[in-house]
Amino acid sequence: MSMMKGFSNAFRIPDLRKKIFITLGLVFVTRLVSQIPTPGVDWRALQGVIEAAKQTSGGGGLLDWFDVFTGGALGQCAIGFLSIWPYISAQIVIQLLSSVIPSLEKMKKEGESGRQQLAQITRYLTIFLCVVQSWGIATMLSHPGAFGAAFAGTEIVVNPGIGFHLMTVIGMTSAALFVMWIADQITTFGIGNGASLIIMINITSRLPNALIAAWERYFGLGGVQATAPIAELPIIVIFFLLVVMGTVMLTQGVRKVTIHTTRRSVSGGSTYGMQQTFMPLRVNYTGVMPIIFAQPLIQIPSAVLMKFTDPTSPGLSGALNRFAQDLSNPTPLHLVVYAVMIMFFAFFWVATQFNAVDISENLKKDGSYVPGIRPGRATAEYLDDMMTKITLIGGTGLLIVALIPMILMGWMSIPWVIASFFGGTSLLIIVGVALDTLRIMESHLLVRKYDGFLSHGSLRGRSGV
Repeated sequence: MSMMKGFSNAFRIPDLRKKIFITLGLVFVTRLVSQIPTPGVDWRALQGVIEAAKQTSGGGGLLDWFDVFTGGALGQCAIGFLSIWPYISAQIVIQLLSSVIPSLEKMKKEGESGRQQLAQITRYLTIFLCVVQSWGIATMLSHPGAFGAAFAGTEIVVNPGIGFHLMTVIGMTSAALFVMWIADQITTFGIGNGASLIIMINITSRLPNALIAAWERYFGLGGVQATAPIAELPIIVIFFLLVVMGTVMLTQGVRKVTIHTTRRSVSGGSTYGMQQTFMPLRVNYTGVMPIIFAQPLIQIPSAVLMKFTDPTSPGLSGALNRFAQDLSNPTPLHLVVYAVMIMFFAFFWVATQFNAVDISENLKKDGSYVPGIRPGRATAEYLDDMMTKITLIGGTGLLIVALIPMILMGWMSIPWVIASFFGGTSLLIIVGVALDTLRIMESHLLVRKYDGFLSHGSLRGRSGV
């Protein structure tokens, strides 16, 4: 009841109501962009090839991954197929490079001017990625054998050639840059982070397909008989609610490190200092990054191996092809490799992004310290050791959430379109972005003396160090 009252109050505040309508309008425009087909592509032939390739892979492969995160733009090869992902990829690359390249690290510490320079570099890198990726897409469409040897004779492009390549590059690059601009406008004039919201909307746009598939599975639809007992449905629903609860706990969980401030200053007769605060270290510090890194690094090499090896060969070529198939499908080998890579990238991301030395130096400059720990190097070692333990817990939780869709597909034969909402990147992004957006809306409500979305306490987004 309090949640519904909160949404009702949100539309009573003119400024907040304006931000909500701006956000909804801009998100609607991005959905339109993802539905405009690329000129020169026979999208019906493309859909046939994609569906056949998905059935061959068994679900959960690269094509399914692209379909979810582009909001269905893959099926008709829309000009908005690249969506916001080149921009996100460029941000990740710059964020990683700023940890190892001194000049970028210096820009990062220069305040607003440095951030503007990094933003400009990110945009240039986005353009480069758009051109490379759209050229690669045009090449794949012109040579359908890239989807599998069985599709080598299929004609997807009406008039292949350099003209089609250039038209695809210009169309997809322009659309991606337009979506990037919309994301910036949402961040500036709307509610929440524009890029994150666009990704979440792309993912949730596949929810109707998941509901239809679930209805067909348990009740039958359009002459298709149900394939699973109805008694399984309440178990799946309860399990889904438990997974969502666990994901919320993983997203919001923090380890509070006590901080004491010893600096004193007297102004107007008031004394400040000797305050006790907390430094929140996020349990899931890495977010969805380990999954985003691990999935392509498994699927892309597998796809390359399957393309250049012969499954009928009794020798090395056949063995490599079978290995690639086991690696790309939800087999025990895939689960083990996927788990190892997620844990590796969880620690890798923390090692490159969490700078305990800088944090300890900033604490020392501010006259702050961790009780019982000497300022400086000892504090840095303490925070680094604490973050390592937290990452082990957070990485394990992330691993469980990431493996749930694979287990549901492999052991219960649940289709990917349904299983993808039970965990993995999809659920983590939906939960994280929803919490952040609601927290921002709630802050507007509380400032204007309205009740928040919860009867007791307040929402907490993905805050923390």
